[in-house]
Amino acid sequence: MVIKLDAKRRLTVPASLAPTRPGDVFEANFDTDEDTIVFRRLARKGDWLAILEQCPVAMDDLPPRRREIFRSKL
Repeated sequence: MVIKLDAKRRLTVPASLAPTRPGDVFEANFDTDEDTIVFRRLARKGDWLAILEQCPVAMDDLPPRRREIFRSKL
């Protein structure tokens, strides 16, 4: 199916092609090799602990906080 942009630069997908509900969230990725935009429906209720575990930076790698009170240089 070919989808075109309207005057306000919006994409419209027929409801029969992709049934959705209010509040659905999608991730959009542009594939430069195929020159296409891919939409993926994200889970409605994500497990925040599982998302935190997938974080590429370990929480132990964060720099330590300064213990000094902020003082203006003025």
